[in-house]
Amino acid sequence: MTLSTETKDGRPAWRRIVAKYEKPNLGRSLGQIASTMIPYFAILCVMYLTLEVSYWITLALAFPAAGFLTRNFIICHDCGHGSFFKSKKANRILGFVSGVLTFLPSYYWSHEHAKHHAAAGDLDRRGHGDIWTLTVQEYLALSRGKRIWYRLYRNPFFLFGVAPIFVFLVNYRYWRRGDTARDRWSTIRTNLALVAIVIVASLTIGIKAYVMIQVPIMIVAGAFGVWLFYVQHQFENTYWERHENWNYVQHALKGSSFYKLPGIFQWFSGNIGFHHVHHLSPRIPNYYLQKCHESHPMFQEVKHVTLWSSMKCLGYRMWDEERKKLVGFSYVSVYLAKQAMPSGQ
Repeated sequence: MTLSTETKDGRPAWRRIVAKYEKPNLGRSLGQIASTMIPYFAILCVMYLTLEVSYWITLALAFPAAGFLTRNFIICHDCGHGSFFKSKKANRILGFVSGVLTFLPSYYWSHEHAKHHAAAGDLDRRGHGDIWTLTVQEYLALSRGKRIWYRLYRNPFFLFGVAPIFVFLVNYRYWRRGDTARDRWSTIRTNLALVAIVIVASLTIGIKAYVMIQVPIMIVAGAFGVWLFYVQHQFENTYWERHENWNYVQHALKGSSFYKLPGIFQWFSGNIGFHHVHHLSPRIPNYYLQKCHESHPMFQEVKHVTLWSSMKCLGYRMWDEERKKLVGFSYVSVYLAKQAMPSGQ
């Protein structure tokens, strides 16, 4: 049986396969909350105590804290998909709380993220929660200034250093023209909650201590989170098509990576490395993604990306529609040289 085969009820076979894993388990969900938020707050307390000892110790503790914050983000992510609890209300409440911890307006973000799932890999519907990716021809059509800006944007220092801080600390603090009332109120509620946290921190541990603790965590977690998101779709032999040829299942299995991470990183990232399964069915809770992956040969046949091989992804900058693959900036020079050669040479 292939994933394209239809079952007796007329549904694709893959729908029956993933449906078995789309029901959240209350015990597993509560356990994940406890194993994520309790250690996170415990580390925050220890970081505060180490400020009087050595700030180097505080900074070292920012790394495990960032791991737990990343795991907390996955909980917020699942709540946005309605996959963490059966109750919509419970998903909304926990999504808001976990969103505040990551400086994220949960409803607004999940609304935008749903657009990403609906259009990822579609060259004609780019721009919703994805990494800015141009085609070779689009890049060549840019002015010199815009080419420089695109190169700066795709620079790893900017992409994994500057951009995450801007996105989480600045970009999500305001709404945009065309946003719905629920989007705006999602941003307002989150901002008010963050203001309350800052006020409480100022009255207790002091604003300086709060900044010295929170900022390093956000820098590390932001870089790790954006890196994960980058590798999930910017890898060798990924899938991009124009809208008329775009296919949801093909993108899930070919355009969303199976990022095979070491156990500790897989745990902190909430199994999001099984991104091909997640894009096929966002309703699967993160703790069932691996089980679903192991349940059918079609998932396991997806070529995996390792931690080491993912470093190669840093060289990818744009999509070549002719070759149907990601290429680097160096390819543009070669491409232009070939175009400049007289015909027949």
